[in-house]
Amino acid sequence: MLARHPVLDGHNDLPWALREQVGYDLDRCDLATDRSHHLHTDIPRLRAGGVGAQFWSVYVRADLAGDRAVSACLEQIDAVRLMIDRYPETFRPAVCVADVEAALAEGRIASLMGAEGGHSIANSLATLRAFHRLGVRYMTLTHNDTIDWADSATDAPRHDGLSAFGEEVVREMNRLGMLVDLSHVAATTMRDALRVSGAPVIFSHSSARAVCDHPRNVPDDVLAALRVNGGVAMATFVPKFVLPEAGAWTERADANLRAAGLDPLDTSPAAMRVHREFEARDPRPIATAATVADHLDHMREVAGVDHVGIGGDYDGTGFLPRGLESVAGYPVLIAELMRRGWSDRDLAKLTRENALRVLGDAESTARALRRTRGPSIARIEDLDGPPGGRGPGGLPGGS
Repeated sequence: MLARHPVLDGHNDLPWALREQVGYDLDRCDLATDRSHHLHTDIPRLRAGGVGAQFWSVYVRADLAGDRAVSACLEQIDAVRLMIDRYPETFRPAVCVADVEAALAEGRIASLMGAEGGHSIANSLATLRAFHRLGVRYMTLTHNDTIDWADSATDAPRHDGLSAFGEEVVREMNRLGMLVDLSHVAATTMRDALRVSGAPVIFSHSSARAVCDHPRNVPDDVLAALRVNGGVAMATFVPKFVLPEAGAWTERADANLRAAGLDPLDTSPAAMRVHREFEARDPRPIATAATVADHLDHMREVAGVDHVGIGGDYDGTGFLPRGLESVAGYPVLIAELMRRGWSDRDLAKLTRENALRVLGDAESTARALRRTRGPSIARIEDLDGPPGGRGPGGLPGGS
């Protein structure tokens, strides 16, 4: 089935892992053969997993702000280009549906890019446009922190969703043909974006909140709204987002990392050693492919089979479900769904077709909008007041 309908995965953090572990030096980490750097991703395992297209995340940490965030995002974009150039027989650059289809015909893996976190544009629509010109085809509106124009799922709210400038960001993304990614954002931000967006939205790596009550997951009313919007929710494999018991354990493990002077998002060998020592004292609850399948069953029921996909978040998390420990694991999940009665037609939509449709819909929406509207030159100061100094609608007290 995957040979006919290879996976188009919504989110993989390999570029950041390469930045942190080897400083983007592919001489130190040969993706054609190397599994020694604690990565979830390399070329043999991508092939074994039936991956035909990948959105590589050009993520930067939320504590990088302003010009530092922009520069770091540019370095991430450059890293993806370096990887494609290093392995041209495996990877093909892609920015549209036609590129993804061409990669399939050539037997290569279509390589798209998604920026994770609106802080990367430093409140500048011109920077957003520049990223689009460089090939970025989605932007996750926030990462873990609330930003000047959008509330995050895992931080204190300041805007009750999107600010006026945040709404303008969504409209400009529609005009460009850049997918609006609602993973990481607060439920209020999800609903605001669905109200404003004239194109289908995505969740590049989020699962069902009704199955695992974590704020990073998608509430049922938002899943149901995807039927009208046309978007796709791409289930993630991160244990704390799919298994309730894993969430509580992760809080304890994160506290242990902080006590050791390490960031909870650190997946370096040193951080993983600290994790393993903690796990020996406090055993980790184990998610499986069946745990992820429970989410996909629910998401299919609520949103419909035309609105589900896969976004594993490989190399962006320290732990993964049993059977899904690397990008070679997608067949394990597909086999589990087959056992549950998913048809080949439904699985083709899940693995590839829904994501391709949304990408194509964003392209056609952008063509229509550009006939009637030019680039937005709005500034956050014009719509929201000074960043950090005013709340939604320009009211004081939003910081």
